[in-house]
This record gives sequence, structure tokens and C-alpha cells, in this order.
Amino acid sequence: MAAATRGSFTQGQQLAGLRPRIPWRRILARPDVRILLTGGSSFTGLWFARSLAAKGHTVVASLRGSDYSGLRGSRVAELRRVAEVVEDCPFGSARFLDLAGTGSWDLLCQHAAQTGDYRNPDFDVIGAVADNTKNLVAVLKKMMGRGSAGVVLTGSVFEQDEGAGDAPLRAFSPYGLSKGLTWQYYRFLSETLQFNLGKFVIANPIGPFEEPRFCSYLIRSWFKGEVPAVRTPLYVRDNIHVDLLAKAYATFAESVTSQRGITKFNPSFYVESQGAFAQRFATEMSSRLGVACPVTLLQQEDFTEPMVRINTDRIDGAGLGWSETSAWDAEAEFYGQAAK
Repeated sequence: MAAATRGSFTQGQQLAGLRPRIPWRRILARPDVRILLTGGSSFTGLWFARSLAAKGHTVVASLRGSDYSGLRGSRVAELRRVAEVVEDCPFGSARFLDLAGTGSWDLLCQHAAQTGDYRNPDFDVIGAVADNTKNLVAVLKKMMGRGSAGVVLTGSVFEQDEGAGDAPLRAFSPYGLSKGLTWQYYRFLSETLQFNLGKFVIANPIGPFEEPRFCSYLIRSWFKGEVPAVRTPLYVRDNIHVDLLAKAYATFAESVTSQRGITKFNPSFYVESQGAFAQRFATEMSSRLGVACPVTLLQQEDFTEPMVRINTDRIDGAGLGWSETSAWDAEAEFYGQAAK
């Protein structure tokens, strides 16, 4: 299925936004970049902090609150191992403005965003944009006054006009729309205030510390001796191991400090149908978990989302010092423990 899907991209199906594969080029690492990171308690935020710290950079992670439990609490505990954590410091608050004006900063990594019930069709788009950009000009001016060289904003492939896929490239949801509008405001300010801006676009990350979603559903079903069903096997999506995503993020973030203007990176890895990805995941887990991992691909009836939405920049994992085998090993251990 994956091979047929890839073939269709070049045999007649016109996908908006698709770019030729771009070879990943290593960026010479700047020593000890001082980074202010938001959203560090999230699944991907923790991994981004880890990768930035592993490159020798100083990471200060501001959190919205201070009382975290469950999986998010575990992520915050891990975050403290690699970053200085500042609690009760939501983006744009008076406390955050004070932090932005303290010392010198090389980079703002704005990963936090208002998500709420992101699947809700009544998601408050305007409220989310207001929250994502609260006192943004004041924050930027404080950081620029202290020597900030740039901003990295996290985007989603499910925004409007993002990634590649069926035209038009519409937002998947009101939440996706809010992310796209947030980007537009950051881009406008980059062009008017003259700061370096990078957009790092996320597709479908999987891995340790992920909230219980599709992969967890598969694992739980297998441990119960059940056969999980894939209800939308025909959608073509772009899945990626979170540790690889994080390595790409850290390298891209370093580049933003030295590349003038606006840059963007859309990391891509497993481009295939959801049915093909479920079968890939089952194959990798079966040998590692020691249990049968069958899946059933149902006749798809829901076609409310675009058939194809993927990222555009294929990552060279080996070039980043990443091991696919080790990534699957870590995921089997995490998902297996979480399912028990």
C-alpha cells in the first residue's frame, strides 16, 4: 500500500504543496545557545528540550502551572533533568515578561499553544490565537533588547496552507485554523520587527511519553488478545518517531539563530496510508513484545478529512546519528509498560 501510495504522487495525482526531497544539511552547532522554551510539559516539548540540551545548549522551560500529575507529571520530572523549569509562568504573563527581560537570550522556542478540546468543532479559534500571542510584541521587544537572535514557532501539518496533499490545503479543524492564524501574526511581526523566524511543522509523532492515542489503542488491544480495527485505513498521513523529530528540531533551531529572515522545515518520515502504518507498527511490535499483533482494516466510511496530508522534507536519520531500531525498541518498552 505504501509503495502504491508513493507511486500515485508522481503518476497523475496532483498534490498541493509537495516539494522535491531536500537533502538534510548539517548546521554547524553554535556553542551554548541560551533558549527560552514554552510547552516543555507536552509530549514533543519534552523531547525538544532533551535534544537541545544534548547539543550543549542552556534550556529554560516556562510552564503554565505547577501542579502536574499522571503522564504530564512524569514528563515534567524528566524535563527537570535537562532544563531549568520556571513554574506558573504562562506565555505573555507578567511573570513571563519578567523572565524574558532577565539576562540575554539567543532563541525563543515557542512550542506552547492553546489546545483545549482540539477536536471540538466549537473550539474557540479567536480565543486560542489571543492566548498564543498574548503580549507577543512586548515579549519580543524585551528579548530583542537582550540580544535574542530568533524565534522558532511550532506549527502543525493540519493547518491551512501547510504540508502537501489534496487541494485546497484547508485546516483540518478550528484548532488547526488557530495554529495557522498564529503563524501569520508571527510572520508579520518578523517582517516588521526584523527578527529571524523559523517554523517547524509537526505531522504525527509517536514514541515514549505520548498521550494514549492510536498506538496505545493497538498495544492495549493486543495485550487483551483482541484484534484492533483501523477505521480510516485509506487516509495517507506522515508518522515520525519523536526522538528523530526532536533531533531535527534541535538542528533546525540552531540554524534559525544564524539564518536571516524566515525559514521553515517540514520533517517527514513514514508517508503511507494509515492501514499500512498500522501494519508496519504491528510488525515491529510483534517481535519485541512477544505477542500476536493482528490488525483489521475496515471498509472506510468516514471521508470528512482530506485523503492526503503529509510533510514535505524527508529526514536523513542516519545523518543525524539516529537509529530506527533503537527507536522501535524504546517505543515497545514504553507502550508495553503503559498498557499493563
